[in-house]
Amino acid sequence: MKEKIHPDYHMIKVVMTDGTEYMTRSTWGNEGDTMNLDIDPTTHPAWTGGQQTLLDRGGRLSKFKKRYEGLGI
Repeated sequence: MKEKIHPDYHMIKVVMTDGTEYMTRSTWGNEGDTMNLDIDPTTHPAWTGGQQTLLDRGGRLSKFKKRYEGLGI
């Protein structure tokens, strides 16, 4: 491997939105820094499967369904 091309990994503390914290290795910040998260897997709908609904007012989804309605998919 080439010398001096890899980033400096060090230990940082990550604080989640609910106050829980853990130590991990990262290239962010400096050794011992604290990263406070605004969004994390315990609160964001992308991970929690939130109550998202699909709204389509004659747009792409409707056109797709109409085009392929006879295929029995």
